[in-house]
Amino acid sequence: MSTNVNRKPILFGKVVSQREISEDIYDLTLDISGYADLIQTIQPGQFASLYTDDSSMLLPRPISICDISKDEGLIRFVYRKVGGGTGLFSNLKPGDSLKMIAPLGNGYEVLDKINLKDKNCLAIGGGIGIPPMLLLSKVLSQAEANVTAVLGYRTDDLFLSEDFKPYAELLISTDDGKAGVKGTVIDAITASGVKADMIFACGPMPMLRGVKVYAEKESIEAYVSLEEHMACGIGACLGCICKTVEVDSHSHVKNARICKDGPVFNAKDIEI
Repeated sequence: MSTNVNRKPILFGKVVSQREISEDIYDLTLDISGYADLIQTIQPGQFASLYTDDSSMLLPRPISICDISKDEGLIRFVYRKVGGGTGLFSNLKPGDSLKMIAPLGNGYEVLDKINLKDKNCLAIGGGIGIPPMLLLSKVLSQAEANVTAVLGYRTDDLFLSEDFKPYAELLISTDDGKAGVKGTVIDAITASGVKADMIFACGPMPMLRGVKVYAEKESIEAYVSLEEHMACGIGACLGCICKTVEVDSHSHVKNARICKDGPVFNAKDIEI
């Protein structure tokens, strides 16, 4: 049996900047200009596996790619500090080095297969699923799509929302109603009356279930990026799986590996 699982190269990025933009939410930019060819291949929806310098933490931490600057060779991550690994990342300073494997996952590959000009697209993000929607919104805007970013927050600490304005119209929902529409991202969409040809989403599972139901009801093609704890990040360990409608060619059951076959799926192909 082959053990080659499409290995990705290990990269070393140099910290350009980092700041806390909300409580336990950090905005980290790395210089990876030494990998010019690789950065050209990065797609919205992909992620990176970041390593700490603590030898007791063997497994990397998967973090979605928030943005890239192909001309400057920069890659940006916006992540939540939730444990020891991300706690170490939050202490990084300009000039520090960080090891990673990137890019991983399939991203929103459909963007390369269709003409997006004048299509009405919803880029829906909830919580820490908001950051990857920024690069997606940029790419959609560059393809001359009409983009509405629908961002769901717990309260009125609307981290990253200003970054979307060059690329998209904004709809906001908050759990407490202190900003935007009180309720879910679907409540915000319904209240606005906005119509869509395509939906792209990333966020917690209850939000994605709501997006799937809404898309089916409105007969809109929807692509969702699943958030899941990952170990290897390359599809070898089968630690992150989701249930699929069809039998998976790798496992021969109705499962798919989120890190390798995803994290982006057509919503109609998975059960969530």
